[in-house]
Amino acid sequence: MGALGFRRPLPLLLALLAASVEARFVVEKNSLMVTSPTSLRGRRDSAIGNFGIPQYGGSMAGAVVYPKGNANACDDFDGKHPFRAKPGAMPTFVLVDRGDCLFAKKVWNAQNAGASAVLVVDDKDEPLITMDLPREDDEAAKYIQNITIPSALIDKKFGEQLKKAVKDGELVNVNLDWREAVPHPDDRVEYELWTNSNDECGPKCDMLMNFLKEFKGAAQLLEKGGYSQFTPHYITWYCPQAFVISKQCKSQCINHGRYCAPDPEQDFSSGYEGKDVVVENLRQLCVYKVANEHKKPWVWWDYVTDFHIRCPMKEKKYNKKCAETVIKSLGLDVKKVDKCMGDPNADSDHPLLKMEQDAQIGKGSRGDVTILPTLVVNNRQYRGINSIAIITNLHLFCMVLTLKRNTGKLERKAVLKAICAGFEETTEPNVCLSDDIETNECLNDNGGCWRDKAANVTACRDTFRGRVCECPMFNGVQFKGDGYSNCEPAGPGKCLINHGGCWHETRNGKTFSACQVRLELIKGPFGSSHFGGIEIYLIN
Repeated sequence: MGALGFRRPLPLLLALLAASVEARFVVEKNSLMVTSPTSLRGRRDSAIGNFGIPQYGGSMAGAVVYPKGNANACDDFDGKHPFRAKPGAMPTFVLVDRGDCLFAKKVWNAQNAGASAVLVVDDKDEPLITMDLPREDDEAAKYIQNITIPSALIDKKFGEQLKKAVKDGELVNVNLDWREAVPHPDDRVEYELWTNSNDECGPKCDMLMNFLKEFKGAAQLLEKGGYSQFTPHYITWYCPQAFVISKQCKSQCINHGRYCAPDPEQDFSSGYEGKDVVVENLRQLCVYKVANEHKKPWVWWDYVTDFHIRCPMKEKKYNKKCAETVIKSLGLDVKKVDKCMGDPNADSDHPLLKMEQDAQIGKGSRGDVTILPTLVVNNRQYRGINSIAIITNLHLFCMVLTLKRNTGKLERKAVLKAICAGFEETTEPNVCLSDDIETNECLNDNGGCWRDKAANVTACRDTFRGRVCECPMFNGVQFKGDGYSNCEPAGPGKCLINHGGCWHETRNGKTFSACQVRLELIKGPFGSSHFGGIEIYLIN
């Protein structure tokens, strides 16, 4: 065998001389807890959909409904938002049947009807699968990017039980829980993003580049604070040895067919070639390597965003000269980056790109990486990214790599929430505790927590993991209680809040109150004493 003979074919590459190799795909699951009725109470598995926005790190409770008509949700639902929950009611989880249309269309129709989540009942007795996106569908592209609610597939037997309970008039309440969907073993999260430097693949590339720019700030804060370890990755393929000398392989590959990427414009006769993309991907890997050696791995984010802005393909600046200008502006050593890149015409392996190809093969709980972009958090693949599938075809006895595009959304808040879910509770950095990624559950009936409407005080606090009910500190006064049904002001300032619950009356513009905090004389050392409180008798 030659040098290429020992390489393992990548999962989606058709073995032109033999049968295709099947990719290893891992189904990511979240927990579904039935709380009512009693006969169904318990925990079940469900498979996270590969679109929409899963609430990583949090949970969501809801009431299940099963439509009397349009049970497969393939058509628009009648009425204006028939599934929108009324004020004070639990969110609505719509149960729909599998079949007759795309998974994503079912979720889109239910979302437009006011659903907060969708549970799809499998129509086969089989292990759970991931509800995926259509590989190429112009109609689907119009709505996939706007799906914002979570969805999950449940097995046929369990689904039939839920449908029967709803039809029998029972109250069916369930809780979707994503808190264990991402492992969180310690106070540091390890995550990786499989990306690409190509900026001419349409809306998908625009989405990816916009995400990199929007997420850069949070990523750098996590990295600089030692809270995360981020690693960028780039997918490459190899050209089958029998076709290494073909025009297509020569235009799409470097290192004699070992590392290939699709032609950016899908036009071999003009513009940039696939090998230009491979070279820039390698440069970005080397920028990360050099920056990491200088203990500044976060500089990668600056480079990829600056390169996209300053060196776009459409302006014919996607080249070495422009890239080196960006590298110098960031204070990195151009010679070290060049040395790392080596010779793209060498008939030998490149250590970095070889490692990238090996890393594409799934290990443990992570499946093979076959789509762009792919986000992996603590070795668990993130679901909810609408991606580009890169497949191979036979065309005139030559390999043609093609992009099947779905216009999707890589959403900054959802990704940050997934990363934050990877931290052990109480170890999250401040960026995970900001209002920016809170769940806003407190907006719905105060999240079921205690509230004093007169004083405008609530025990409900939104976090990225979901709402918590904790008696608050308000105007310097600490409230104490269970946070759900009771919170009472305590301490010296309690009379400032609703007069401490005591009698009060206003006469001639003056308010009289019976609230008092009595003084206690506390004996100190050597016979000294001080007062442990203040007496308040409000008259104003």
